[in-house]
Amino acid sequence: MSKASRITKRFDALKKEGRGGLVTFITAGDPDAETSLEILKGLPGAGADLIEIGMPFSDPMADGPAIQLSSQRALKAGASLKKTLAMAKYFRAEDNETPLVLMGYYNPIYIYGVERFVADALDAGIDGLIIVDLPPEEETELCLPANAAGLDFVYLTAPTTDDARLPRVLENARGFVYYVSIMGITGTKSAGIEEIEEAVTRLRKHTDLPIGVGFGITTPAQAGDVARVADAAVVGSALVNTVRDHLDDHGNAKSGLVDAVLGLVGDLAAGVRASEKAKAAS
Repeated sequence: MSKASRITKRFDALKKEGRGGLVTFITAGDPDAETSLEILKGLPGAGADLIEIGMPFSDPMADGPAIQLSSQRALKAGASLKKTLAMAKYFRAEDNETPLVLMGYYNPIYIYGVERFVADALDAGIDGLIIVDLPPEEETELCLPANAAGLDFVYLTAPTTDDARLPRVLENARGFVYYVSIMGITGTKSAGIEEIEEAVTRLRKHTDLPIGVGFGITTPAQAGDVARVADAAVVGSALVNTVRDHLDDHGNAKSGLVDAVLGLVGDLAAGVRASEKAKAAS
């Protein structure tokens, strides 16, 4: 029997607490390596239950303008996959509990080398992967090697993933299932809570894995609503927009940037935790 991952342990703990979790996304190296690491280190204390680290990429086609620009800022500041893994390792030296999930695209991993990447990701303390452009039909590329090595491969599902398709998508999913609540790119609109609840109910018929819901969640109230009906609310664009809003005209971090990002995380976490009683009563 394989050892439970940090992701599984965290969702088990959340279930015992009777609440949903908050998953936060930041882009590694945005707006610079030092500031990005400071944000990452502060996320658990601010209330993040799981952390997604975006791997900067020059062509993030599934992402909206906010995350695209964050990738561009990071790359301009010298970010790379190697530095992203180093950032995770620095974090892990101080925090051995909070799950870390790398999110991004396959191209940088392919160039890095899959075997080397899996080994280095494990060494850096990474717990899972979300690779948005690798469907189940390409599972031999990375999903199966990652799962075999102990990295949870998290699959995305969407409103268009019907009941006939879901078993194939979920066959080798590990850690949790990421439900993309809207059609289109990140950070552009949001779905109604009734639609999300219906989708989560349908997904639960196909999997026992926890379900995280993302795309379009920007406020504490929205995060709380989602955490009440799902296992976690995932917030990304709102955080990278806060980074953007605290840059000077040259793209450098202004005083207060880290506090602003962590303050928003604190507000989102409070919204998630406020849903605890409603979740327990439902």
